[in-house]
Amino acid sequence: MLAFVLRRVAQAVLVMLAVGLIAFSLFRFVGDPVLSMLGQDATPEQRVEVTRALGLDRPFYVQYFHFLGNAMQGEFGLSLRQVQPVSKLIVERLPATLELSVVAALFALVAGIPMGVYTALRPRSFLSQILLAVSLAGVSLPTFLIGILLILIFAVQLGWMPAFGRGDTVQLGWWSTGLLTPSGLRALVLPAITLGLFQMTLIQRLVRSEMLEVLRTDYIRFARARGLTDRAVHFGHALKNTLVPVITITGLQLGSIIAFAIITETVFQWPGMGLLFIQAVSFADVPVMAAYLCLIALFFVVINLVVDLLYYAVDPRLRIQAT
Repeated sequence: MLAFVLRRVAQAVLVMLAVGLIAFSLFRFVGDPVLSMLGQDATPEQRVEVTRALGLDRPFYVQYFHFLGNAMQGEFGLSLRQVQPVSKLIVERLPATLELSVVAALFALVAGIPMGVYTALRPRSFLSQILLAVSLAGVSLPTFLIGILLILIFAVQLGWMPAFGRGDTVQLGWWSTGLLTPSGLRALVLPAITLGLFQMTLIQRLVRSEMLEVLRTDYIRFARARGLTDRAVHFGHALKNTLVPVITITGLQLGSIIAFAIITETVFQWPGMGLLFIQAVSFADVPVMAAYLCLIALFFVVINLVVDLLYYAVDPRLRIQAT
């Protein structure tokens, strides 16, 4: 067990070092930070002074290790656009992105699992055909188009939901939340549906295919032969075995939801990290871009590491292979 954990942790560290190198390379190959800060009218003396202040006159490897040391402490320098510490900007925007991502993931689970179970148990019903058609649309339509359609219908024509923004928020220490205010909850509905719709259709189709496969196994036939009710067979035996891969995929998709929130936050002007990243790209704000890249990579690495450890704890075959 210890060797397995150490091996996974070592792999995670190597991945983060590679991502750190890519993020650091942005400072050298994406725009000119000195030019962005001073503008075209800066004198050569000013450029030399700012270059020395930013440490850009030092060798590449020295700058890289200095960048890694600061990144491990959560420091990525100053934003070239807002002239504020990047860590402060990330802390301000992180609660909005995490709340949106978690609510979208819960929506995908709560809606996707029952839809997948129903379409597996009633494959020929009219409602199943409608749900499959909805899932096909959710997979096919791009996220920005879904968001625009939801805004057009529920915000512009019906006026039920706000079209942009986060609504009123409550400050709980350093964490700002909109879950405790009516306007914050209303503002969260459309972005969460937009972000979670693709994941919901993915979960629905995965549950449906897995449940159809489980229902054809021998132990399900044996359970029916014992005289168990359909409810006991479907939910006591089939669904439990169906949810094992679903939980794994859902855990991995949580990282994707956080990463792909960029489009949703841009459409709804949601004040999260994704919108901050888009603004940084348009301004070539390299410190913010590098911090965002490292943070998203950290989310993926941690989630994958947790899933691997859960697999090792649940599946005895992995322990036998390790032995």
